[in-house]
Amino acid sequence: MSNVSLVIVSHSLKIAEGIHELLHRMVGDRVKVGVCGGDKETDFRTTPDMVMATIEQVWSEAGVLVLVDLGGAELNSETAIEMMPASKQSKLVLCNAPIVEGAIVAANEAAGGADLLSVKQTAEGSH
Repeated sequence: MSNVSLVIVSHSLKIAEGIHELLHRMVGDRVKVGVCGGDKETDFRTTPDMVMATIEQVWSEAGVLVLVDLGGAELNSETAIEMMPASKQSKLVLCNAPIVEGAIVAANEAAGGADLLSVKQTAEGSH
């Protein structure tokens, strides 16, 4: 069985990519991590379509935990989850944790084989 995957949603693609690099150094390929942020026009926003595409890239039957940086990213992530097929929605969870600390804790928990709810709860307890 595969591990829970993570999606990092930030207004800044550079921030999201930096978190991805940190997580990769910590857990390697044991956890799939997708990132999205910025866009070609403003380089500082997110959209539901960006989030959905990133979720699809790292999809895991074990579930996908979505971590966000600011309110707009949270709203767009919520919308993306609602737009996903019903068969996938139950395996998608938005995490209310600090994006860096939460991602580190979540990646380590997921790499150990924890289930989606445990990964979320541990990440949310990181602050």
